[in-house]
Amino acid sequence: MSTLITVAPTGAESAKADVPALPVTLDELVTTARACEAAGAAVVHVHIRDSGAKPTLDLGLLRETVAALRETDLVVQLSTGGSVHDPYTDRLKVLDAEPDACSLTCGTVNFGDDVFMNPWGFVAELYRETQARGVVPEFELFDLGHVATMNRLLDRYGPPAGGRVHCDLVMGVPGGFTGDLRTIAAAVSLLPAEATWSATGIGRESLRVMFAALAGGGHLRVGMEDTLTYAKGRPVRGNEELVARAAEAARLAQRPPMTTAQARAFLGIRPAPAPGPTARRVP
Repeated sequence: MSTLITVAPTGAESAKADVPALPVTLDELVTTARACEAAGAAVVHVHIRDSGAKPTLDLGLLRETVAALRETDLVVQLSTGGSVHDPYTDRLKVLDAEPDACSLTCGTVNFGDDVFMNPWGFVAELYRETQARGVVPEFELFDLGHVATMNRLLDRYGPPAGGRVHCDLVMGVPGGFTGDLRTIAAAVSLLPAEATWSATGIGRESLRVMFAALAGGGHLRVGMEDTLTYAKGRPVRGNEELVARAAEAARLAQRPPMTTAQARAFLGIRPAPAPGPTARRVP
């Protein structure tokens, strides 16, 4: 058994002024993606920023980003969460950028001091759109109620594009799952029998969630969206070192990182399209 490693390099919360190593320009993002692919990542989970380094769901920028990331072999997974302030209409339009995959958060959650809104009507509409467009969703689960909502989606609307149910357990957000073994076991016990899962540890939960996921047969998501500290007192210098650490842990568990081709088969994603003539090439 091998390990799917997803990298989430940017997110929508951290400011470039506070975190100089955060990749916010397209050049920085593609350079980071290449380095993370070399280190063992197979999927890149993408949030983008505008020219002022502010989170954005601008469709033109999203399309340009997807085209540029096609220069790697990574599975391109766009966030449909955006920031907690983005309207539902803009979040639905993310699919117009034609990514390989997207995140699909299965419910509302207190997100620190904010509320990340995902009512049933929006979640169901987004899911139906992914099915219609052939975009493979990764079900983002922040608490046990989200697992129930995902099961409701599957029961009511059938299997996702690609036919594989893959989830990400987001552990350690204030208001959501705690990052302990009992909570992971409880969540996994409620997943469909055929489902596969990754786990994301937020901040100080990153290492214990990573080791628990490997021990429990799960897969890994790492990146500067989720943690900015590599070790106590030592900031992350780049996303690739988080990927390299996850890859080494996977090898020690005798579950080496998946290749990008293996990841596409595992997730039910179509083969990577050839870059079009308008794809932006980044040296």
